Amino acid sequence: MQLAWLAAAVFIVSAGYGALLPVLPAWLAGVMPGANATEVGRHVGFLSGVYAAGVLLGAPLWGVVSDRVGRGRILIAGLVGYVGSLLLLLVPAMAGLWAIYALRATTGFFVAAVVPVVAALVAEHTPEDLRARRFAWLGAMSLLGFLFGPGLSAVADWVGPWVADGAVSSALSARLVLVLSALLGGVMMLGLAGTLPASLAAGAAVQKQPVTSAQGQPGALLWLSGAVMFVLASFELGIVLQGQQQSGQSSRQAAIMLAECSLVMLGVNALLFFTSMLERISARVLIAAGLILAMLGLAVLDALPANHSGAWMYLGVSLTAAGTGLVLPVIAYLAAGASPPKLGAVMGGLAAAAGFGQTLGSAAGGWLFGTLAQRSFGWLTLPLVVMLLLLLARPRWLGALTHGRALQNSPE
Repeated sequence: MQLAWLAAAVFIVSAGYGALLPVLPAWLAGVMPGANATEVGRHVGFLSGVYAAGVLLGAPLWGVVSDRVGRGRILIAGLVGYVGSLLLLLVPAMAGLWAIYALRATTGFFVAAVVPVVAALVAEHTPEDLRARRFAWLGAMSLLGFLFGPGLSAVADWVGPWVADGAVSSALSARLVLVLSALLGGVMMLGLAGTLPASLAAGAAVQKQPVTSAQGQPGALLWLSGAVMFVLASFELGIVLQGQQQSGQSSRQAAIMLAECSLVMLGVNALLFFTSMLERISARVLIAAGLILAMLGLAVLDALPANHSGAWMYLGVSLTAAGTGLVLPVIAYLAAGASPPKLGAVMGGLAAAAGFGQTLGSAAGGWLFGTLAQRSFGWLTLPLVVMLLLLLARPRWLGALTHGRALQNSPE
């Protein structure tokens, strides 16, 4: 029951981000009268960036504090802040562009007290032989949440006529999405407060473990996470902006591609953990394979003619999602091997690296796709190429990712 509530909390904060993303361009167009599609696209990217910047600032802080005062308290505080920052966006005085920027950064800051702390709790209180399956649940819930997010937009469109007694504006749709997201966040807050005992939230016994990859070489994990999240954030934003900028692609197709991305990543996540693939295949091989798959997918998208929306585009989206969906869970699983007293700090650092990559990726994606349109997919391969070359040129750096796990899985 505790694991279910923890996974549900990850699901809800991911759904909140995914729900607002499809309605954000139309909402900003109403807030910025006279702005063209390029300007709106850049602000969509910048808003995604400030959300990730909030995660970047909050994750290390919440991780270190949770190691000292208890993870349960930090988790509840994060959900309270998450719900509050969403509800403040409903206040008429907060409808201005810069207020939206400030509150999106605040939401990201409090989400940073949820996702890495949940991962630290699960890693800290799970035996080694069950950790992969439980991390599979967390990864699945995050992906399902992002997939479910656009569903909240559909619910808002369905409820809208009852509320407005007529046509649903983009502003009303966005407000309904915020209400639904806040309501679900409140349910998670109450559920965790009622089921998470104090003994689980703080003061866990320190287990004796051999030195792991996260302790011995955290830099490799942080660089990989940041680079992949940079690409993934720009890639997903590009899908949304393509639907707005190209006459050959509707917003409905963009939503389908986002759903496809989440489903493919979910399938890869399930395959990785539920088939014990990590025990049978070296983590460095999986990471290299994921980088290559993502590069192939982006290359396919870049090679397509303008306004193309056929099967080849869906193939490119699937390959990119499969590649990133292969690398990110491996990184999280390796980081989970840190010693319990430092687990919150390690998970917070990993979330900060991901947030930093997402911040830069969202900002760069808004600029790239506003300027170069579909050709931007090709430029997104560069960070992945750099990471792959670095892994191949420095075998010891790559070997550090798997050394700790090899020790833990050794019969001796």
